[in-house]
Amino acid sequence: MKFGIFDHMDDAGIPHGELFAGRLRLAEAYDRAGFHGYHLAEHHGTPIGCAASPGIFLAALAQRTEKLRFGPLVYLLPFYHPLRLIEEICMLDQLSGGRLELGIGRGVSPFETANYALDFAQTGAMYHEAFQVLLKGLAADELTFDGKFYRFDKVPMVLKPVQRPHPPLWYGVSIPDNADWPAANDVNVVSLAPPAAVRPIFERYLATRRKLGKGDTTLYGVGRHVVVADTDDKALAIARRAYPRWRSNFFWLFNRHGSAPRVGDLYPESFDQLAALRTAVAGSPQTVRDFIAAEIEETSPNYFVPWLAFGDMTVEEALHSVDLFAREVMPAFG
Repeated sequence: MKFGIFDHMDDAGIPHGELFAGRLRLAEAYDRAGFHGYHLAEHHGTPIGCAASPGIFLAALAQRTEKLRFGPLVYLLPFYHPLRLIEEICMLDQLSGGRLELGIGRGVSPFETANYALDFAQTGAMYHEAFQVLLKGLAADELTFDGKFYRFDKVPMVLKPVQRPHPPLWYGVSIPDNADWPAANDVNVVSLAPPAAVRPIFERYLATRRKLGKGDTTLYGVGRHVVVADTDDKALAIARRAYPRWRSNFFWLFNRHGSAPRVGDLYPESFDQLAALRTAVAGSPQTVRDFIAAEIEETSPNYFVPWLAFGDMTVEEALHSVDLFAREVMPAFG
């Protein structure tokens, strides 16, 4: 079992410069604690995603850490010009000595998409084409491509990633039908769905890999809201205060448009309701160990990716949670 970190970097009600500084302190703690990777969401024009340009924050993180792998989960490919993104990926991989983890996706919010003057009905096709351009450009000395959305004629690819032909790929999955492509293409996956929904996703993912004769070389993980404190009561007090702020940030842009996110049912109003879905835990190290053991029994992941900072959690609260998680939870699953 490996452990990573998932982060929306949502608005905590403090100045954004202070928010970024706190997250960099946490990144240093993740690095010291031996977490495998840090995965940062990308959102635009919404308080759920204050790291709207993840590459800028990740460049700073690369200089504040030594072993921690990191990357977007995910880069919203239709939002970028492919050449610009290829160059950014190469720079981040070089700045970190080859620690970039490359998450890719279409983007799920039609409102964020519209704000970028993109047609949501077209972004699925744009994503698939941009992904082809991305992989080809990262591996080639010269890029030629003739598609519907992107055309390049012998463009020199001067920058190269450290990891060849490209950094490890990541993809978010929510239903079994979406597991075949990442399984077949050696793409690591993370699911945020409840355990009963995750199990068939991972079964499909692993069955596809076995059918194709592929080994157990990828990571397939679950993301959960987690707060660790000295006692259950202390952890629950933090989680019950911080989660509603996170949820408000998550729903904010949809509420602005009189709508609701497609996955809104996964995030009920209170932390206790969220915990009842078995997608969150707040408690002592023993309580959290028991939760992860039950997750392993239910879904058999080889990667556990908690949110250890969300909502209005203070840096000190999150640092204490990280410390307890690293010292008293992770070793039980080594």
